[in-house]
Amino acid sequence: MRFTTIAVAATFAAAPLMGQAPPPPTLDTLPRPAARPADVSSVDAIIAALYDVISGPAGQARDWNRFRSLFVPYARLVPTGVVPNGARAVVLGVEDYIKRAGPGLEASGFFEIEVNRASEAYGNIAHAFSTYESRRTADRREKPFARGINSIQLLRDGARWWIVTVYWDAERPGNEIPAKYLPRP
Repeated sequence: MRFTTIAVAATFAAAPLMGQAPPPPTLDTLPRPAARPADVSSVDAIIAALYDVISGPAGQARDWNRFRSLFVPYARLVPTGVVPNGARAVVLGVEDYIKRAGPGLEASGFFEIEVNRASEAYGNIAHAFSTYESRRTADRREKPFARGINSIQLLRDGARWWIVTVYWDAERPGNEIPAKYLPRP
């Protein structure tokens, strides 16, 4: 009787595990393009690479493999926006972002630069509030057509930095960028 009770208890305890999908890939198991060592050597380097890879003149293809190489598996890119009853967020994977944003970035010319950053780090994680300006050309004298803040979460795995999430909101009337996130004169 005691053996039967133990066997039944073990069966019920294991039941939630039966039929479940295997765990998701980890940094070591999901294939991706190799990163340029200089792109992932520091927080500064990976953020600079992020802005560089999405920027370019009209008609220029972006290096999407370089873009992919910056992100952990299942990384998220999350643009926010305003809707009549508040705000919305669209959660995109790296491939979703490439399919959705890539054609527009390449067709019309897009240059995004970081103009200020507020960062914090602890152990192997870091967060950057990266204020950006977007222009159609590389000429910084051109007035930006958009500004906002990218909230970037990062992970250091011991060998390099990875982007985990890029979550952003654009400046608009009533949602001006606070002075503490703007460049100092």
